[in-house]
Amino acid sequence: MTSLGITPASAAKALAAFQISCPSLLRRSDASGLTQPEDWSAACAAAARWPASQAEAFFQGYFETAEVGAGEAFATGYFEPQILGSRVRRSGYEVPVYAKPADLLEVNPLTGEKGRGRLENGDYVLYYDRAQIADGALAGRGLEIGWAADPIDLFFLHIQGSGRLLLPDGGVMRIGYAGQNGRDYVGIGRLMKERGLLGPGETSMQGIVAWLRAHPEEGRAIMRENKSYIFFRELTGPGPIGAMGHPVTPRATIAADPNFVPLGAPVFLAVDKPVASGLWVAQDTGGAIKGANRFDTFWGAGAEAKRIAGGMQANGDAYVLLPKGTVSRLNSDYAASRR
Repeated sequence: MTSLGITPASAAKALAAFQISCPSLLRRSDASGLTQPEDWSAACAAAARWPASQAEAFFQGYFETAEVGAGEAFATGYFEPQILGSRVRRSGYEVPVYAKPADLLEVNPLTGEKGRGRLENGDYVLYYDRAQIADGALAGRGLEIGWAADPIDLFFLHIQGSGRLLLPDGGVMRIGYAGQNGRDYVGIGRLMKERGLLGPGETSMQGIVAWLRAHPEEGRAIMRENKSYIFFRELTGPGPIGAMGHPVTPRATIAADPNFVPLGAPVFLAVDKPVASGLWVAQDTGGAIKGANRFDTFWGAGAEAKRIAGGMQANGDAYVLLPKGTVSRLNSDYAASRR
């Protein structure tokens, strides 16, 4: 643990984020199978009273490191976008921001099988995709909680999962993730690179946006190839809210795949972008964040957060911090299963 090079600054931020996660860690099932709620009891009890000035000692005293999979990390970044929007439709604000529809179901009521969809003429079918929704599949149902000024800005707010609408009167409306249509996320940057539309150094968010604005018709078609669609709700308290149901922390929260990394666990990144190297806490998930070593770092709101997140593509090593004794138990369980 001491060889990781945890800095006081990243440890203090991670401790604050870990304290937020503890109530969920102590009661929720771990989809990765690596931990059990009781594994976190000692660390969470200590964290509640631990001073931020000694955060490094906390992580060194209560955790041990483990590699999940090959440990070869690829990290991107996300942030809380600020885009022009309005609570009501008006000239210049005509792109709907939708709440989660009541007919979007999480389970097939005919079979009990999990999977998002809707009922149509007695059959359970896939929910509307991005193109169908853009063409008006949800129009006229009173689902609009706001209206965006620009479809490209709203598309990238969908990717981030939460954001702020800057209202015409100078006010701000914060919106957060409420649901997803069940369709697979397709990264348009990868499509554009494969098709030769983006050159070297142009695959950042800034480069993608520049191409979309320079090629409006082709850009509109490419955005529709990402069939995933996000629904929102207004946030009135702290936020944005991560997958654990808690506010996420700038420069401390990381999104991970919960099938491999326990949500709420600290994660140490040692990557080739120094700004992203350090201690994080897995408090969120994402449609594109799949696999044992795929991570998304959260940078907050504002111009600097947008710049860092938009250009974040980092490679290196990842270590998950598990409560002491967990690794020994996992090794014993594995050895027993092999007998």
